[in-house]
Amino acid sequence: MKQTSLYENHCALGGKMIDFGGWSMPVQYSGILDEHMHVRSQAGLFDVSHMGEIAVNGAGATSYLQLLVTNDLSNAVPGRAVYSPMCYPDGGIVDDLLIYKLAEESYLAVVNAANTDKDFAWFQAHLTDDVVIENVSDQYAQLAIQGPNAQQILQRLTEIPLDSVRFYRFQTDVRICGVSVLLSRTGYTGEDGFELYFASNQAPLLWEELLKTGSDLGLVPAGLGARDTLRFEVALPLYGHELSDAISPLEAGLDRFVKFGKADFIGRDALLYQKETGIPRHLVGFEMTGRGVARNGYAVCSGGAEIGIVTTGNYSPSLGKNLGLALVKSEFSDTHFDILIRGKTVEASVIPYPFYTKNYKN
Repeated sequence: MKQTSLYENHCALGGKMIDFGGWSMPVQYSGILDEHMHVRSQAGLFDVSHMGEIAVNGAGATSYLQLLVTNDLSNAVPGRAVYSPMCYPDGGIVDDLLIYKLAEESYLAVVNAANTDKDFAWFQAHLTDDVVIENVSDQYAQLAIQGPNAQQILQRLTEIPLDSVRFYRFQTDVRICGVSVLLSRTGYTGEDGFELYFASNQAPLLWEELLKTGSDLGLVPAGLGARDTLRFEVALPLYGHELSDAISPLEAGLDRFVKFGKADFIGRDALLYQKETGIPRHLVGFEMTGRGVARNGYAVCSGGAEIGIVTTGNYSPSLGKNLGLALVKSEFSDTHFDILIRGKTVEASVIPYPFYTKNYKN
């Protein structure tokens, strides 16, 4: 398995290491519930250096990315981050990306760790003569500091006024402990916070300094387990669950990131057909009204017939309920249904999502 440059730090803190997309990553330290609640009430620090980064440069960089992704980059200015699905011609999702516009015709695309090689091959397959791409994943480490105390903690280590960095905005060459950092007001928890990109050999220094600086404000190391329960409560999609090559952005509830008004993009015709003829499946939220916890892959049933599948199910630490997300046939998207748990049907009720109110700072 691959290791981030913080592997030894995780082991020293007692992190329980697991295989995650070919990477040895900490799933928890003190416990998923404890880490989850620290992020909601104080702050947590995540190593997300396994994520992939692809540099896109050249005179045609904007037009090239416009063809690849469903969102519209035409109004993005340097210092702006844009979230977008990237689709196959049939409307299935290659991956979902966070695209940083560094300068005119210069971008950094952040992709899911397990998809990095696949995504880079997709980028290469559609490359034009006026664009240069490079898989720069090995050059970057990434930390995410998340929670209501994140800004106060990070402000102790940098001179730039963090209040000036708005949601989905970023600044380059921010100095933190002498390290040059791309500092982005983004995250995957539903809380205010920042993601930091920097040279991978500087990760141990920043990790230790952040934990030390934030200890009196409740900052704790947090693993992938808490990252998953946090993103689930605010219904942020995860590739391989809410997103896949067999699920379209419209089915996944990401229609606001599909811009039919821009020039052509891969998957446009298939998605437009779905929109005009009726989206066959919808992502819905549900609460277990019977006893049991739904898990990814469990069948959703109504009247004895299978109508969909659970994409994510878990106990919600913040709300104290067993909740889930499921992809179901559209005609069943506002009703009651059953979840098939170990051969038995357990009742569930459709409820709105996100389940937990996001606390982003705009």
